[in-house]
Amino acid sequence: MAGDEIMIVAGVGCRGTASAEDIEQVVRMALDMFKLPAERLNALATESAKATEPAFVEAARRLAVTLRACTLDELGSVAGLVLTPSRLVLETKGVPSIAEASALVIAGRHARLLGSRVATAQATCAIAIGEGR
Repeated sequence: MAGDEIMIVAGVGCRGTASAEDIEQVVRMALDMFKLPAERLNALATESAKATEPAFVEAARRLAVTLRACTLDELGSVAGLVLTPSRLVLETKGVPSIAEASALVIAGRHARLLGSRVATAQATCAIAIGEGR
């Protein structure tokens, strides 16, 4: 990224049954919440175990962004920056967040969340901005 450009990242966590439609819906809800057009989105981020699932691949295609994966170690490295920790995610994955943490990791240097995650019955999404990694 050059100069003063920022990277806008949608971090997503979801149930195993989430579809591409569910993921796209929660991302668009989060973008709307922060009054960001979908065209400004640079990447869709999630944990490594989910990043190869067809629903994520298709959602990234529909949103016309790159899909980026984060390891659990990377997600843990930004644990102190998440706004909305999840007890379930902490118990099952050992990190306090998937959506917020993956957005922060991929947003990179000087990353910050625009606000708390948005949630539906199937998925959560958080938007972070930063200088990329």
